Amino acid sequence: MELRDIEIFLTLAEELHFGRTAERLHLSQARVSQSIRQQERRLGGALFDRSTRTVALTRLGERLRDDLEPGFGLIRAAVDRAAVAARGCCGTVRLGAMGALPSELTWLVDAYRARYPECGVEFVEFHFSDPFVKLRTGEVDVQLMWLPVPEHRFRGGPVVLTEGRVLAVAEDSPLAARSSVSMEDLAGRTVLDPGEQVPPEWFRAMCPDRTPGGRPIHRGPRARTFHEILALVAAGRIVCPLNGHVPRYYSYPGVTLLPIDDAPLTEWALALPDPAPAPHVQAFVDTARDLGPRRIDDHTTPAATRRVR
Repeated sequence: MELRDIEIFLTLAEELHFGRTAERLHLSQARVSQSIRQQERRLGGALFDRSTRTVALTRLGERLRDDLEPGFGLIRAAVDRAAVAARGCCGTVRLGAMGALPSELTWLVDAYRARYPECGVEFVEFHFSDPFVKLRTGEVDVQLMWLPVPEHRFRGGPVVLTEGRVLAVAEDSPLAARSSVSMEDLAGRTVLDPGEQVPPEWFRAMCPDRTPGGRPIHRGPRARTFHEILALVAAGRIVCPLNGHVPRYYSYPGVTLLPIDDAPLTEWALALPDPAPAPHVQAFVDTARDLGPRRIDDHTTPAATRRVR
């Protein structure tokens, strides 16, 4: 089976429509039909059930799709990397990241530089209070964001990091004596108001409006930077869910960090603007996709709880 035929099959398995498959691959519909018929003759069985209205995978088609997808993805990535290398991939990726997260990406940066010696990575810090301004204005090429990336503004790329979460509370809070907390402990308490520049769906992934049991979580004062958040926590004005790497890098007088037992994992993904990225930026994204996500060292166990007095 030729690579082009594999691509036709996998695209049709996704689209389940001959016309859309042909349009997507810039082929004629007859060429798509011919390729599928040839593959079915070689295999000795139907890959798709066809009617005048619907196209569906057969059991044989489902098995072939599941077997082909991983390998074809690797082949396509290898071809893309070769094409980038042939064009003389060079340049510096301006990567937006918050706070200490660049320290958790050395494995990715090292792998990228090993693959593309003429390329480099420059980190640019941004604040959560206006999280997309640098990506929108072109000050960065790609940005590390927790999911979900607002799809109406940007494209979500591969997940590169995952981690648990902690809750920042004042050291004189009743919660501070606990070894850990749950999301239900946010009920009736106040978290910060992120401001108008922060997409609500993005912020709610970290600080929801309600607990899993449906009880309300109040919005309180605004903060523009991470240290302003910690100052509000120390003053007892808010509590705040934070990511699990925070105890490794930060301390603040009067703030206690408690593991949140039932918080969902934070997934950090690369976000890109809609236009196609430059070759060296695409090469960085492809490297991240090839390597897959890494779990940040777990700082969310009770033993990692930090109190600053």
